[in-house]
Amino acid sequence: MVWRVGCLLIVLLLFISLVGTVMVGLAAAALGVAGIAWSLRLAAVAALLIGVLGVAGGVAWVRRLAAPVTELIVAAGRVEAGDFGARVTERGPREVRAVAGAFNAMSARLEATEARRRSFLADVTHELRTPLSVIRGQAEGIADGLYPGDAAHLAPILGATRTLETLVDDLRTLTLSESGSLVLERESVDLAVLVNETLESFRANAEAGGVQLREQVGGTVPLVDADPARLRSILANLLANAIRHTPSGGTVTVRARPGPGLVEIEVADTGAGIPPELLPNVFERFVRGPGSQGSGLGLAIARDLVVAHGGTIRAESEPGLGTIFRFTIPPES
Repeated sequence: MVWRVGCLLIVLLLFISLVGTVMVGLAAAALGVAGIAWSLRLAAVAALLIGVLGVAGGVAWVRRLAAPVTELIVAAGRVEAGDFGARVTERGPREVRAVAGAFNAMSARLEATEARRRSFLADVTHELRTPLSVIRGQAEGIADGLYPGDAAHLAPILGATRTLETLVDDLRTLTLSESGSLVLERESVDLAVLVNETLESFRANAEAGGVQLREQVGGTVPLVDADPARLRSILANLLANAIRHTPSGGTVTVRARPGPGLVEIEVADTGAGIPPELLPNVFERFVRGPGSQGSGLGLAIARDLVVAHGGTIRAESEPGLGTIFRFTIPPES
């Protein structure tokens, strides 16, 4: 396409120069005045030289532009066919280099997205396989008469079903968050009430493991502008992890304190801590520590919900000394 346009421009320019030369020569001959004729002839020669130079410049311009543009077209076809590793050399005029740079950045993002998609599908498949295997094995055993259809043998099926339900709910939350479709039902929330209610729901589980739960929400903590159900989900994820990784005799403490334009909430435990190599990735999907029994989605969901509220979340941990998760929520305006 570029070559065709360039060639047409060159031919047009050459044609105009030749026509101009012929017309000037005819005008000079018609006038019959030597001085004027020579001036016109010189003008004709100059016009011809300008035309030749223009043609040469046009050829150079077309050659300089055609190669990188052709490379862009070929690379775009590769991306369209699913090859997101396609890249182009950033060369040619400034505008073409800018387009090439944007194309390379786009290809890199598409390649990274595709890699995450493949990894995500592989992880989801792995997570689904275990509960489905339990359900199928128990159901086949009961159907074949190997197991009686009593509560003891139906319990694994019910447990695996609940695991699948939790996984589906978690995946739905992640999908809504990534697509920007997560709707928050914001209202004024009293953190002291919400924290105590959430702690009470974990009290029996914590006591069974010999873990003590503590609450430190001062009276100076303002109401927060949040979705109470989502905020409770964030706390529940953090508390579940903290209790699971805290040995008997340890404590899990939930604190809240006001800050400049925000409220900071902290969940601290006296557990074994997070390995240093794992700490930078704890909020990624399906990342699990040694001995973890969860799906690896809890902290990823907590992060997405905090971000949806306009807050931030971070983790601090030292092996053998415990872990602290801190996140922020905007106060009521």
